[in-house]
Amino acid sequence: MNNQQLDFAFVAELPTAPVAPKKRATRAKPAPLRAPGLAPTHTLLEPLAAVAGAVANTPRAMAATVVPDAAAVSIQLDVESMARALQAHPDYRVLRRLQPVLHWPPAADGSQEQGVCRVVVLDTETTGLDQSKDKIMELALLRVDVDRATGLPVGAVQVYDGLEDPGMPIPAEVQEITGITPDMVQGQRLDEDRIAALLDGVDLVIAHNAGFDRPFCEARIARFKELSWACSFAEINWKEQGRSSAKLESLALALGWFYDAHRAEMDCHALLAVLANPLPRAAHTGLAQVMQQSAKPSYRLQATNAPFDAKDKLKARGYRWGAEQRVWHTRVGDPKALQAEFEWLKENAYNQRAVVVQFEKLDARVRYSSRPVETLYHQL
Repeated sequence: MNNQQLDFAFVAELPTAPVAPKKRATRAKPAPLRAPGLAPTHTLLEPLAAVAGAVANTPRAMAATVVPDAAAVSIQLDVESMARALQAHPDYRVLRRLQPVLHWPPAADGSQEQGVCRVVVLDTETTGLDQSKDKIMELALLRVDVDRATGLPVGAVQVYDGLEDPGMPIPAEVQEITGITPDMVQGQRLDEDRIAALLDGVDLVIAHNAGFDRPFCEARIARFKELSWACSFAEINWKEQGRSSAKLESLALALGWFYDAHRAEMDCHALLAVLANPLPRAAHTGLAQVMQQSAKPSYRLQATNAPFDAKDKLKARGYRWGAEQRVWHTRVGDPKALQAEFEWLKENAYNQRAVVVQFEKLDARVRYSSRPVETLYHQL
């Protein structure tokens, strides 16, 4: 018996078998809905209808199931073949459970002339969103080499996933989202030796919201302060890539996967899988894009003392309000973009007035950290 998993989902209602009109018996029956090369609709519906009630009670490890029909005749169902048949039909989309990859194919001969980038894909689950008072309660790391020439993972993936007692209550809404309860973390502590071993020799830490994860990690383990970080949420323009959302679950769905989100290890596997795919509108993978962007400096520019009536223009431009420093700010990716932003601010926010604005030059060693960096000044 086949040992593939049953985990797939159909994103559409099953087609209804055509029914002949009641009154006009001479009218021809409509042709059943089908795609070129597929069986008529009823040949798909019959095994689906027979198996629908039984699949829920079928062990996940079984890929073929024998289900009795009304006449006690066994029906052999090959789930994978049915999934492929539905996927070939233009009216259906099949989602498959994302399977973690723990060993990626080796690089093709001669493709590693540029070497590898050793990365850690990271995710945290925390008691809340406030970095000043909330704590980590789960930390997961995937360590893997990425071929710089192809942007693809190569070789074995080393995995760490640990729980930690945060020493504070876990809000009910956080328990509901993550499934992590006080009983699960009671007495638990992160394995710092194992984490240190995984971080040894790492070139880049990648998180899907590094601006959130990095401050939590640095507050818990000082070694994270010394590493270069990248953010797959901020350093890839997912909208330009044709994605409707930059949320990790949405990016996975766009590639045909679903998974159990909001647990750190599975989120890491999902992120690695998403980034190992070519970007929809680029000739390289998401991993290659993130590695390229992380090597470039960026700038955090403040619209220092901008007049109140400029707020709508700033917001429309993509500036964000920083409540702590009480200033509108934005990030730009290179010196040319920074100069263009200086000119835009003078024209649109300050109405050609001579002002001095503040900015910070960031690299991967300090980007997304909450630690202070050197402030620079520019006369508009």
